[in-house]
Amino acid sequence: MAISVRSLDVRYKDKHAVRNVSFHVNKGEIFGMIGANGAGKTTIIECVEGLRTKYKGTIDVLGIDPRHSRSQLYSKIGVQLQETSYQEKLKVSEIGRLFESFYPKPADFDALLTEFGLAEKKNSYIGKLSGGQRQKLSVILALMPNPEIVFLDELTTGLDPKSRRDIWETIKSLKARGITVFMTTHFMEEAEYLCDRVAIVRQGEIVALDNLASLIQNAGIPDQIVFDCDTPLDRETICGWEDVVSCESDQNHYVISCRADPVLISLCDYAARNNAVLKNVSIIRPSLEDIFFRYTGETLSDPDSSVPANRKQRKKVQEK
Repeated sequence: MAISVRSLDVRYKDKHAVRNVSFHVNKGEIFGMIGANGAGKTTIIECVEGLRTKYKGTIDVLGIDPRHSRSQLYSKIGVQLQETSYQEKLKVSEIGRLFESFYPKPADFDALLTEFGLAEKKNSYIGKLSGGQRQKLSVILALMPNPEIVFLDELTTGLDPKSRRDIWETIKSLKARGITVFMTTHFMEEAEYLCDRVAIVRQGEIVALDNLASLIQNAGIPDQIVFDCDTPLDRETICGWEDVVSCESDQNHYVISCRADPVLISLCDYAARNNAVLKNVSIIRPSLEDIFFRYTGETLSDPDSSVPANRKQRKKVQEK
């Protein structure tokens, strides 16, 4: 186990920021934490990193208490803060040498630049880097202590979709190196794509924690089969099928809430028996956004995405 948090409780004067939170992070996994602004994500991660020390509860990171042994901890972890700024007139090579001086056995900065596609920017000023390049540099600097765990706090906020996806591949490469990743994010699609397990935080509490498949199963959110039909179908017949929750229609447009795979077979058989033609058939699977809303009553959507925020995982089915 890489991280263990037990009964973490944080107060700021009259605000109860984190309420009796317990969880663990396995070695080698990408662990995600999602929640609205002010939910407590950053407070939790800063306690685990040893940046906040006024809290109740116990935290163990690689066998180290971050509240009392921060210098020992920082030789084993890398941190990318939510808000990081570097001097614009500093060259990439210069900040690399600076960070190399912080650690007794630093990583090879030049090798990391090459690995993350920034070798040609070695002599560029930081102020001349694009947003995505700066974020890659933040990850590289977090890797300078040769860490076992890397903390990434809303790494892709403010990036365009292309840069964000480039950073996703960077994060996946960390897991491939055997590094544990603890990340917070506002973007549901990001957490779906990257995380082995996800914790949903609401008002300082973890209201759900599991892998995506188990979160969907436990939330009880049905799939949807959406289609058009050239012939009216009997909704009562469809509603009587096993695994169907409901069937709604508007003229010849239908939405069936159900367990999609077996119901789709029944639907195709039913249409064939009635000489009906199904058109524009889509299966809409529950997304992490749907699960988040189920547990919190809140929505988080990516304003840069061209994909609708809810029910993103669409699977087109060949027209029957």
